[in-house]
Amino acid sequence: MDQKTALIVGVGGGLSASLARLFAANGMGVALAARNTEKLIALAKEAGAAAHACDAAKPEDVARLFAALPAPPDVVVFNPSARVPGPIAEIDPEAAARALSISAYGGFLVGQAAAKAMLPRGSGTILFTGASASVKGYPRSAVFAMGKFALRGLAQSMARELAPRGIHVAHVVIDGGIRSTQRQEPADAPDSMLDPDAIALSYLHLANQHRSAWTWEIEVRPWVERF
Repeated sequence: MDQKTALIVGVGGGLSASLARLFAANGMGVALAARNTEKLIALAKEAGAAAHACDAAKPEDVARLFAALPAPPDVVVFNPSARVPGPIAEIDPEAAARALSISAYGGFLVGQAAAKAMLPRGSGTILFTGASASVKGYPRSAVFAMGKFALRGLAQSMARELAPRGIHVAHVVIDGGIRSTQRQEPADAPDSMLDPDAIALSYLHLANQHRSAWTWEIEVRPWVERF
């Protein structure tokens, strides 16, 4: 395990929580960031993690977050996203702007801060969480598609720029629904939803890939998902 510390931005009770537990179980120091830190109390205690308040769409919050870390993180994971579903003719423009600032601009701010922290050291891993909407737009989901398409472009550009300087950047397309306490799969369809613990293993693999064979993008989907 070459990676020693991890920062997870946009932490909730699903994938981010699985990542925090897995990273901690593999001996990594973990920092968690979310707008509401009260929801992080139990997870932070379980993972032995530090919790930080941060709105990823605000430059001052992101700068304060990275300044508060005891050392530049080895791994940074960006998870925030926002949806404004509905017919294109009816979407509120202000709500769309807010959502894009979270999904896309927030990714830029966190990615930029991570790059600044890692470049002097010449190593590190930056992982962006994508979705089916990163590669295919769906009806009534224009805002989510715009945000995720933008995040994917950011990840690809950063990967090409930063790989020669020792920093691994990768984008994870999560193509399917993630199982949670609020979203359970049917009893007659086992493993028809993505297990967040299984997804987390893919992130850990990316964080530990040898630089001679870095992956810039992977897709994860349940075995019954239509391609």
